[in-house]
Amino acid sequence: MPSSSTVLALFDLDHTLLPIDSDHEWGNFLVEKGIVDALEYKKANDYFYEAYKAGTLNIDEFLDFALRPLASHSRKQLEVWHDEFMRVKIEPQIRSEAIHLVQFHQQQNHLCCVVTATNSFVTKPIAKRLGIDHLIATEPQMNPQGEFTGKVEGLPNFQFGKVTHVESWLKKQDLSFDLVANSIFYSDSLNDLPLLEKVKEPIATNPDHRLQSIAIDRSWKIIHLFA
Repeated sequence: MPSSSTVLALFDLDHTLLPIDSDHEWGNFLVEKGIVDALEYKKANDYFYEAYKAGTLNIDEFLDFALRPLASHSRKQLEVWHDEFMRVKIEPQIRSEAIHLVQFHQQQNHLCCVVTATNSFVTKPIAKRLGIDHLIATEPQMNPQGEFTGKVEGLPNFQFGKVTHVESWLKKQDLSFDLVANSIFYSDSLNDLPLLEKVKEPIATNPDHRLQSIAIDRSWKIIHLFA
């Protein structure tokens, strides 16, 4: 049972525990498989990726784009493709440095959770592969038959949305940021500034240049997992 002695270890996923962006790579995978229109989809996928890195992403426009393919195919077929995606795109990017960081916290019985803006269909198997049971992600809406609708369920897990969702998750476990003994968040992106400012121990991890500048100004710890 969690208590006031609980230490919370939160991890962003893309460019934090992975040296790639899993959302962008899923789009590339769909292009390479011929599942979506190659030229049009790749152009949009790259556009949204650059907007994310620049901190100018319109999350609603992006999710309308990114979740559309999920609604165009059966769940069974999507899972077959995702298994292949894990083998060819994700597995080669699993780094021992990330695994060791997660294990460091798990060995101390810290409450570990991946907190990512990327949708849970893409990221749930990745979190499992990294050995983390808890995942807070953007949730694709499903119909009563369990098929994706192409819409978002609730608030996207992006920027301030991450704080909202983590607080809700903690409440379900009779916890809060004020009750835990320590709260740590590893992230590479300025987009995660709201959650970085919420925890007691923000750690800029493989940070983009804007987050690195803020981390230096605020004397936050900076680590680089990947060369």
